Amino acid sequence: MSKDCGNHGGGKEAAVRRICAAVIAFIIIVLVTIFLVWVILRPTKPRFVLQDATVFAFNLSQPNLLTTNFQVTFASRNPNSKIGIYYDRLHVYATYRNQQITLRTAIPPTYQGHKEDNVWSPFVYGTAVPIAPYNSVALGDEQGRGFVGLMIRADGRVRWKVGTLITGKYHIHVRCPAYINLGNKAAGVLVGDSAVKYTLVTKCSVSV
Repeated sequence: MSKDCGNHGGGKEAAVRRICAAVIAFIIIVLVTIFLVWVILRPTKPRFVLQDATVFAFNLSQPNLLTTNFQVTFASRNPNSKIGIYYDRLHVYATYRNQQITLRTAIPPTYQGHKEDNVWSPFVYGTAVPIAPYNSVALGDEQGRGFVGLMIRADGRVRWKVGTLITGKYHIHVRCPAYINLGNKAAGVLVGDSAVKYTLVTKCSVSV
């Protein structure tokens, strides 16, 4: 009787081992399939262009305080013919010489289909933002010469969609140089009473 019980126990263990082996094999097959699809399709990172910037406020005051208000327009293109892109999170902000000078503005999550274009026009702003003294001096010099060099940034996370397969989340970093001629309002288009819209059409660097 005890011998039969032992056989029954061994049978259960063998069944459990077979189930575990089947599950592991299935996971391996799925991962290999995803890898092969990924390698064959070779996804290309999205392309970004900073089209324009509308300046509502740009005031440097003492002691080293900067107040800004912009509306920037991004155009993003998915160059892939068989891969979609989920933008799960994207925050836009401006920096000057690697110092953040505005708050981060969130762009609503969106899906970008094959060969599709998206355009976003978020506002980025900061009120009496303290900046480093040496940056304040440099910014004052640039304002005196007319042109101010900023960096419009977008940081977030994306996922790739290949057929019915959706990958995990990847970090995306977008960097768009913006050289704005604040010293010459005639270089832009007057918007409302005092804002000026400057056309930029600047290619952005993208890392994923």
